[in-house]
Amino acid sequence: MPTNITDNQPYPENYEGLIGVLQDFKSTMGGAVPIVTKIVGYQAEAFENINQGDAVYSRSSDGKVGKAIANATIDQATVAGFAETTKNSGQTVRVIVSGQLPSGQTLDAGDLFFLSASSAGSITKVPPTTAGHFLTFVGEAANASQLIARIKRPIQLR
Repeated sequence: MPTNITDNQPYPENYEGLIGVLQDFKSTMGGAVPIVTKIVGYQAEAFENINQGDAVYSRSSDGKVGKAIANATIDQATVAGFAETTKNSGQTVRVIVSGQLPSGQTLDAGDLFFLSASSAGSITKVPPTTAGHFLTFVGEAANASQLIARIKRPIQLR
């Protein structure tokens, strides 16, 4: 083991142990830590045709995914992630739930995005305002072509 790394193992099961874990982690990362963009997702069967970048929800009855929309039920407004690729009904689609992903539309860095109430699977900078619709924050534009997925639970508007 290099001499500049403190080995705090075994870690006590308390606050000091947590600090030890974090110190060991930090010391193994070296000097400046580069920003690494990772995406997190899962695979599910599509119950309808889905396009790359569509916001999707997971149907509670069977776990299959389809296009999310903010003007229907809370299930349909609960975004489970974004389709990584275009898939037909019955095919397996990878759903991205966290990370930076390409967008099919031109974005402005820093803009906030919400699930659309007018177009299934779409996102918009203009949040829904109609009573009964759902406000679902889905992410922020990292740059002109990438969205940082930061999906939140829907809030029903009254």
